[in-house]
This record gives sequence, C-alpha cells and structure tokens, in this order.
Amino acid sequence: MNPTVSSRPGYDQALVDRLWNFGNVLRDNGTSGLEYIEQLSSLIVLKRAHEQRQRPLNGQDIFGFDAWAQLTSTERDHLIPVYEQILGLLAARPGTLGLLFRRAQNRIPEPALLHRLIVDVVDRYQWSAGDIGAVFEALLVRMSADTKTGAGQYFTPRPLIEAIVQCVQPGIDDTVADPACGTGGFLIKAFDYLVDHFPSGVTAAQRKRLDQGAFFGIELVDATARLATTNLVLHGVTRADEAHPCIIVGDALARPPVKRATLVLTNPPFGRRSTSEEPYREDFWTLTTSRQLNFLQHIHSLLETDGRAAVVVPDSVLFEGGAGELIRRRLLSACDVHTLLRLPTGIFYAGGVKASVLFFDKPDPRPDGSPSTTRLWVYDLRSPHTVTAKPMALADLDYGGFVAAYRPGRPRSERVETPRFRSFAVQELLARSGVNLDLQIAEPPPGPFALEEPEADLHRMAQEITAELGAALAEFASLTEALRPYGVHADSPDGEAER
Repeated sequence: MNPTVSSRPGYDQALVDRLWNFGNVLRDNGTSGLEYIEQLSSLIVLKRAHEQRQRPLNGQDIFGFDAWAQLTSTERDHLIPVYEQILGLLAARPGTLGLLFRRAQNRIPEPALLHRLIVDVVDRYQWSAGDIGAVFEALLVRMSADTKTGAGQYFTPRPLIEAIVQCVQPGIDDTVADPACGTGGFLIKAFDYLVDHFPSGVTAAQRKRLDQGAFFGIELVDATARLATTNLVLHGVTRADEAHPCIIVGDALARPPVKRATLVLTNPPFGRRSTSEEPYREDFWTLTTSRQLNFLQHIHSLLETDGRAAVVVPDSVLFEGGAGELIRRRLLSACDVHTLLRLPTGIFYAGGVKASVLFFDKPDPRPDGSPSTTRLWVYDLRSPHTVTAKPMALADLDYGGFVAAYRPGRPRSERVETPRFRSFAVQELLARSGVNLDLQIAEPPPGPFALEEPEADLHRMAQEITAELGAALAEFASLTEALRPYGVHADSPDGEAER
C-alpha cells in the first residue's frame, strides 16, 4: 500500500512546499501552524468562489458578491478591517457557507503579511483546478506535526484510514458517519473509495442521497470544524453553498443521535472528562468519565441494525476494569466484534500512545440470547516493531499485510491463521479475567525494546500514571461527597454532624 498523502492525479508537492514555506514566515511573527492553516482555508474558499463566479460557462455566484475582488483591490493599510468584515458577513450565512466561516478570525496582525499572503500566495493559483484537496491534505499533515499547538490530536494518519476504508468497503447505499471527525479524513477517504468503485446503474434517488446526507460528522472545536468543512468542499464531498452542512459543531456525547448511520468510522478523543461533564444517556449501558468508553456506547446507538463500525481506541479500552469490563461484555453480546488490529506504538502525534482498531457489526439480537460475537480475529502489527519514544515515520509502516489477511468482501470463514493473525472464540474471551481483550499474539522483537530516549519515555509514562491516578481520586472524592450524610461538614475531622 502506498503511504503517500495522495496518489490521485494533480497532486502538486511544489505547491505544498511554497505554501508551507510562507507559513514559516508567519510563524516567525507569532502565528502558529494551526492558525496559518485556518487563515489559508478561509482565503482559499474566498478565492475559489471568485474563480467560480468568473467562469465563462456555468458561472456560479456563491456569496452574492465578489469578496476576493474586494480584498485584492483594498489598499494594504485598510486590508485587515475589510477582511474581518467579510469574515463576519459570511459567518452569518446559513448552511455550509456559515460553517466555513463560523467564528473565523483574522490571526495575522501585520497588514503587510496579510497582503503578501493574499496577493503573492493565494491569488497566484487556480483553486478550482487540479487536485487541490490533496494539496490541502498535505498541509494538514504538516500541521499535525506541530506538537506545540497539539494540532495532531485532530489528525489520524491517512495510510491507516485508507487501510480501514479498504477493509470496510463503503457502498452507494451507506450512510457514513464520524462522530469525532477532526479534519474529516475518514469521511474523505470513504468518499474517495466510493468514487473509485462507483458501480453502474445508480438511480437518480441514490445519486441525490449521496449528494445530501450520505456523509456526516460531528466536531467539538469550531476551528477544526472549519478545517474539516473546507477539506470536504475541496474534495468534492459537499459544496460551499449546500443548505445542509455535512459537519455539525457540538458534543456528540451530549445526547442520543438524531440520525443514524450504516457505517461509522472514527478516531475519538482519548482521555477523561471531569465528573461534572459525565453524560447521562438512557441509551448508554453505564456511566463513566472515560471519553473512549462513552464513544463506544455512542457508536452502538449511532449504528443502524446491520450497520458496521471501525473505531480507533486506546489500549485501555481493551483491559480497563469497572465500566470498561461491563462495556466490553455488552459490546461482545450486542455486536459482532470480529477484528482487532493492534497498532504499533508511535504512529500518532503523541509518540507514547498505544492504540488499536476495533471492527464490529450490529446485527439483530440472537433469538436464544447468545452473544452476537462468535470469533474475534486479532492482527498484531505492534509486536514486530521496535517501540520508540519518537513518532514512527508513516512511510515505514505497511498495512498491506493486514488488509490481505482481513480479506475485504469475503466471508470471515475464509480467513487463515498465521503467527501474526489469530482468532479467539467468544467463550474464551468472556472467560478471561475482566474480559481482557489486550491479546498479544505475535512474538515481540528479540532483545529489549530500543528506547531512543529512555528518560523521556519514562517521564511520559509517569505523567500518564499520575493523570490516571488523579482522575481516579477525583471520581472517588465525588463518590464520597455523594454518600456523605446530610448535615455533615466536608471539613469536619470526626465527621460530626452540624448542631
């Protein structure tokens, strides 16, 4: 499998380099990589709308005015207020257009630098031609490496997404959802796969559904939702003037889903919420502050019957006790949890993250009440790799072996066990202590793991342990407070009631 950002025609690496190099100029003046990409995305949408308005055939006036012409004709010293006024006007528009500019702000304080970005950079290129979506994706890849801003938490490595999409094979009748969509990678790769495998004989009704509502996502952060929407527009998943946005800004865990999906692809955020943020959902199996465990429950609710899902989870989901054990039991019972991909440590922006991918389907309950899961196939891509404290180069990781072993579109009865790919009967899984699914099946590398920066790695581990202990103590304190008899002071040393 080719681990490059994009293999589609028109991908221009020289353009990516030129755009990113100007970002270096802005960073020297205090604008972060994330802020630069935010500004660039807004300006690209403005320039693209200008190009569509100026087309000699089938011209389209998306804004109702030529915002780009206003910017390029404004004197440099007056550019910032004009730019900010345009952003405010477009943010008030309904639909996708309003989402593209939702709470967008100018992050470039120097008029001369903003003028250079508009005139010398963005205005020089045709943003309606070639594979501009791939260019924008490449910029997001570079942005994700900006560890100072933490932008990488919104970005899942594209080679991993491509492998997952190849396995689940999105079809024309699917409704594809990502409840934690970040920059939109799963939705875009699912759309690309569908375009590349588009069948003949598609009806007008099917085409209309693909244009309106077949792909949707939820994103908590405004700036990231803008980037995702721009990404979807540049890839042709949606249009800037679409009345119904593909992306919703909000907390996916706050309430039960109002729209369901046949295919859920997601990499939800890791970590814990505060006790006060713990969602109460009648459709959840249990209450927990663990975001990833709550997302698993949410995805179960989000799926239609006979729907399928692929979810990136931290390894703690596989062995965490308490709510984790209960949720694993319920998931094995309610869903067909059929495949687990153990990922190497270091492919995410935070080098120490250990994660896996869970693949499961949601069938009708079995009449006899037995678990929907029959066998879990585990592919171990972690053990053969050396663990390092630094992120793994994406080009060094090949998912082709996993995709071949998965056998997309074929019955799972045709799978073949290998030293790296084994299956476990559900009875064996349920009998394990705590229903522990942290199943290592391949031999680790010979000799001790090579830690390039052992002190940094140990420090990271200590930080993770401290964070987990802090969260556990906070939960215990909340429970203690809830159980205290009425009238007893919290600071009373002997628990004496107030008189």
